[in-house]
Amino acid sequence: MTHPAAPRAVRIEPHGHSFEAPAPLSVLEAATAGGVRLPRSCRNGTCRTCMCKLVSGSVSYRIEWPGLTKEEKAEGWILPCVATADTDLVLLVPDAELD
Repeated sequence: MTHPAAPRAVRIEPHGHSFEAPAPLSVLEAATAGGVRLPRSCRNGTCRTCMCKLVSGSVSYRIEWPGLTKEEKAEGWILPCVATADTDLVLLVPDAELD
């Protein structure tokens, strides 16, 4: 019998806002549920409005090729609208706000 993964802790820098990211939710959806507003627009991985820097942790993507270049991925950029947290995360999102 498998157990669902425990929610991952996500911290937004430089503000220090934190929220939990349960397994089925994207990082963006979890932020919204946790009272943190991240930049957003299309919510499907194409517009890049939500693009932010992954300081630590790892994510998986809901779509095969999110709207990031290979170089951007290598530099640690992610699209939280289509990413789920595999581990606890620290993200650099200067434009984040508390709802």
